[in-house]
Amino acid sequence: MLNPFPDLLTYSLLAPLILRVVAGLLFINLGLLAFKNEKVVWFTSLSFLKVPNPKLAVKIFGGIEIIGGAMFILGFYTQVVALILGLLTFAEAYVEYKDPAILKRNFVFYIMLLAIITSLLLSGAGAFAIDLPL
Repeated sequence: MLNPFPDLLTYSLLAPLILRVVAGLLFINLGLLAFKNEKVVWFTSLSFLKVPNPKLAVKIFGGIEIIGGAMFILGFYTQVVALILGLLTFAEAYVEYKDPAILKRNFVFYIMLLAIITSLLLSGAGAFAIDLPL
């Protein structure tokens, strides 16, 4: 079957840009929540899961999300960041699975975020990125 809008395929490099910016903003927001509103909840949940030094783990987790979100927006090492943030998102989904009262997000959010991350991992940064396709 023919594509109904073949002229739009000219802009196919903009799709990863849109996904990158949205995912970057989401991760920056999640990182800021780990430092502010959800700090105590994260500390409690990581203590419950017997993570050593949960205060440091929350700081590292939030810092990686903020830095990774900024790197997504810039398009800097997009595939590496997608791999790292994909693992962190999977870990956060696991924490949510173990105790649903901890966070206020559901699995649909995590599935959507993992789909965006997987798309960026497979397609690369797209247009207006520091990464250069080789």
